[in-house]
Amino acid sequence: MEEDIRFYFDPVCPFAWLTSRWVHSVMAQRDYAVDWRFISLRMVNVHVDYDAQFPPEYAAGHTAGLRLLRVAARTRAEHGREAVGSLYTALGRRIFDRPAETEESPGARERRGTRDFVEPALAEAGLPADLADALDDPSFDQLIRAETDEALALTGKDVGTPIIHFQPPTGVAFFGPVISRLPAEEDAVRLWDHVVGLAGFPGFAELKRSLRERPQLRGLGVDVGEVGVQEDWHGGSRRQKK
Repeated sequence: MEEDIRFYFDPVCPFAWLTSRWVHSVMAQRDYAVDWRFISLRMVNVHVDYDAQFPPEYAAGHTAGLRLLRVAARTRAEHGREAVGSLYTALGRRIFDRPAETEESPGARERRGTRDFVEPALAEAGLPADLADALDDPSFDQLIRAETDEALALTGKDVGTPIIHFQPPTGVAFFGPVISRLPAEEDAVRLWDHVVGLAGFPGFAELKRSLRERPQLRGLGVDVGEVGVQEDWHGGSRRQKK
């Protein structure tokens, strides 16, 4: 596969999801090829005391993300790389585009790592239900760890998701761009060109602000047209302590 970008994602990250929807809009207008690769927030934060440093249910959410990545890894092994994009779309819609169960609903994040959650997403993506067996198969963790390490080797370790590698294997990679609203179709390519132009400037390293709006996603309680509450994501995450 000759890809134009490599997009490293964790399926439970709302910012990765929004950026992926923007990338899909650009793909449709520019005929880009995207290789959807894996980065596990649970593995990135393996040494973090979740109870002390994160809001409630973050450990459950990141663990569910790892379990979903196992399913994505088996999907790629048996059905090819394009199938991973279809599965990610189906999972993201179920996590972020439905208002019935928000991030704060008790047990919502943990349920994302279950067969009851995954099998309908597999059906939506046109994939067999038995791929859900990978939820409990740690043999895929080595691959997920390798791609997580690959992503962090491209950017450095003080980052989150998504990570985008432009024009691989020799192009530059960056964390983000982090967006809280999906650009309109007519703005998507213009914003993309600005990002690619900045990323391609020799020596450019970072442009950042830690204040973020709550993402404009129904699953997070923010409808299209609304502006989410602004929070300070110091250190690129919602850690309570540095």
